[in-house]
Amino acid sequence: MTNKTVLISGAGIAGPALAFWLSRHGYAVTVVERSPGLRTGGQAVDFKGATHRAVLERMGILDEVYRRQTGGHDQTIIDATERPLAVMPGEFTGGDVEIRRGDLVGILYERTAQDCEYVFGDSITSLTETAHGVDVTFERGAPRRFDLVFGADGIHSTVRRLAFGPETDYVQHLGHYYALAETGETDDFRGPGGTSIMYNEPGRLAATGGPKAAAFFVFASPEIAYDRYDAGQQKKILADAFAGGGWRLPELMEAVERSDDVYLDSLSRVKMDSYSTGRVALLGDSAYGNTLGGFGTGLAIVAAYVVAGELAAANGDHEVAFRRYEEKFRGYAKIARSANAGPYLAPPTKLRMSLRNQLFRRPFLLRWMLGVTDKFATDITLDDYPALARRR
Repeated sequence: MTNKTVLISGAGIAGPALAFWLSRHGYAVTVVERSPGLRTGGQAVDFKGATHRAVLERMGILDEVYRRQTGGHDQTIIDATERPLAVMPGEFTGGDVEIRRGDLVGILYERTAQDCEYVFGDSITSLTETAHGVDVTFERGAPRRFDLVFGADGIHSTVRRLAFGPETDYVQHLGHYYALAETGETDDFRGPGGTSIMYNEPGRLAATGGPKAAAFFVFASPEIAYDRYDAGQQKKILADAFAGGGWRLPELMEAVERSDDVYLDSLSRVKMDSYSTGRVALLGDSAYGNTLGGFGTGLAIVAAYVVAGELAAANGDHEVAFRRYEEKFRGYAKIARSANAGPYLAPPTKLRMSLRNQLFRRPFLLRWMLGVTDKFATDITLDDYPALARRR
C-alpha cells in the first residue's frame, strides 16, 4: 500500500486505464482533461489477440467490451459509378473485438470515477521537478504537488512538450490527414447488404455508412497550419482537400458542413528515445503513437497494466519501475515506429489502388496479414504482478 499522489494528463483510454490500476494499488490518482467532459465520439477501436484480451479480463471489463462491441462491419470498395471492386472484411479492420471509442472511454471512466479525482476543462501549464515531487501549475486550477506525473494525452501531448521538449522534436508528419464527421445523413451511402462504402481517388479516401452514420476521410497533404480546436477551419480544410471529387463527394461535403461534430488531425508518428524523465513518464500515443496504425488502443491498455505493475513490483521506486517499463515495452511498441496507414488507405495512384484492392480478393494473403498483426499484438510477456492481483 502507498499514499503517493499521481497526476495523469488525459482522460482518453491510456489515462483512465492507468488510473484503474494505480488506484487499486493505493495511489491517490488525479486525472486532468482539457475537454469539458468525456469525449464520447470518435471512430471504432479494436483489440487483437490473447494479450489484449488478458489485460481486459484482468481489469474485469472484457465481458462489458464484448457486450458493447460493434461487431465490425464489412466495407465495400467502390468506383465512381458505385460498382463494387472489393470487400474489406470486418475482421481486417475490427480485430477480435471492435468497440466505439466513446463506449470504451465510458467503461473505463465508470470503473475509476469513484476512486479517482477527475478534473475536466483544465490542463497543465508547467512541470517543475524537485527532490520531493513535481510541482504542477494549471490553466485554471491552483498549483499542486504530485509524486509522479504521467502523460497520457495523445500525440499532441502537453506533458511531453513540457517535460521533454517541442512537439517537432518527437512527432513526424506522415504525409496525410484524416477526419471524422458524424453527419447523421450518411445512412443512405451504403453498399450491397448494408455494408459501408469506401471510395478512393488518388491520394483521397471517403468512407461512409459506419456506426452512427459517421463519415471518415483520409487525404494526402503536406503539413497544414491550423487551429485544432476550430471546427470551421477543419471543415474548410476538408472541403478544399476533396474539391472537384467524383462519386457523391459534393453531397458528402455538404453534409460535413452541416455537421456539429467534425474532427481533423494529421497522420503522425511519435518517436521517443526514452519514455520517462525523472518523475514524469509517457504512455499510449504520447510515447509511441502512430495514427490509424491499428495498435494504439491495445498498446495503451497493455502499457497501463505494465507501468502500474512495475511500480507495484518496485514498491513505488519510480526509477526502477520506469526502467523496467522501457525494457519491456520498447520491443512491443516497435510496430508503431514503422507503420504508415496513409498510402494504404489513400493510395497515391490508380495502380496502387488496384493492387491494394487485390489483397481482399485473395483470401490467403488476407489470412497471412491477419496472422502478422496477431503476432505483433501478442509479442510481450505479461507478468502477473501479485501486488496488483491481490487487489483486483
